[in-house]
Amino acid sequence: MEPTPKKIVLAYSGGLDTSVILTWLIERYQVPVVAFCADLGQGEELEPARAKAERFGAAAIHIDDLREEFVRDFVFPMLRAAAVYEHVYLLGTSIARPLIAKRQIEIARAEGADTVAHGATGKGNDQVRFELTYYALEPGIRVIAPWRIWDLTSRTKLIAYAEHKGIPVPVTREKPYSTDRNLLHISYEGGILEDPWREPYEDMFVLSVSPERAPDKAEYVEIDFDAGNPVRVNGEALSPAALLARANEIGGRHGIGRVDLVENRYVGMKSRGVYETPGGTLLHVAHRAVESITLDREVMHLRDALIPRYAEMVYYGYWYAPERTMLQAAIDEAQRAVTGTARLKLYKGNVIVAGRKSARSLYNPEVATFEDDAVYRQADAEGFIRLNALRLRIRALVEKKS
Repeated sequence: MEPTPKKIVLAYSGGLDTSVILTWLIERYQVPVVAFCADLGQGEELEPARAKAERFGAAAIHIDDLREEFVRDFVFPMLRAAAVYEHVYLLGTSIARPLIAKRQIEIARAEGADTVAHGATGKGNDQVRFELTYYALEPGIRVIAPWRIWDLTSRTKLIAYAEHKGIPVPVTREKPYSTDRNLLHISYEGGILEDPWREPYEDMFVLSVSPERAPDKAEYVEIDFDAGNPVRVNGEALSPAALLARANEIGGRHGIGRVDLVENRYVGMKSRGVYETPGGTLLHVAHRAVESITLDREVMHLRDALIPRYAEMVYYGYWYAPERTMLQAAIDEAQRAVTGTARLKLYKGNVIVAGRKSARSLYNPEVATFEDDAVYRQADAEGFIRLNALRLRIRALVEKKS
């Protein structure tokens, strides 16, 4: 028999899964269960979550405002890496998990708890992300993952359990979406979205208007960067969390940042997800624009070659792995030069780079010009080309002889 835990700290959101899990843990183990909810910018969801946790027997409740830490220490390092998973996903859910798990371990230490629990399913990525962080920070911690051991094997059964126990949940049989919201994005999975041919309902979206309903007039926005981090929007200096919130507001009203993809989960299956990332999309495009004039060619190409690997580290849950830390150090060294301003044009779901400037720009119009210049001798290109063509010429001569 498995030993009974002394005290459990549950990563709690107040959604369907963790609302049921709180009650299930208390009933199954008969020990104190502490509910921990991370405020990552989900807003109005927090106080109802507190009230629900109190009502259904949580021994203690921690709701910690982690918004600034989230953006400063997790979103911005990922932005500096230009991380995108499978070409389109800006990793909004993935990057939140290591911070939630880190704080959960800190609370477990403070509460004297020997066990942590989460609501991730046995089919998903989040179980890996949470537990890799737990073990990286507290190797001896015990982990309970109810989805891997209980008999509530579907969201339909969870809803029925919640109804039987009188637990209010934010989903219905008609719209059983699983959602995750923070300052970087909101995600949707489940329900009709399990059919990759079905288009999402328009009333599902929260952070953005549809491109069809966006303003008929384009809006320009300027974003300033310092060492790879966004620091100002339209000339106004803002904290990391406030800056991302402002970018969300601007991008959302122009229908920017909607993504619908079938992604490859770490556990081996394909999954359809729909995401809204309006502010993150603006920052990503603006960051690449400033990089285009401030990063050395070979540095940029080397970093870009590593983007898929870095993105996999975040998506799979290896934020606290030594390879991510090593790669981040190299990226941040290169980002010291990425200081400047990008001007974006926003129109009906589109983000168009309309300008970029920097005091550290490597773009030299006196060299790049098609007019006369005294810097670049065009005749030098002949030798450059002939030397680079040498191996191709030798190969062609050999093939002619064979």
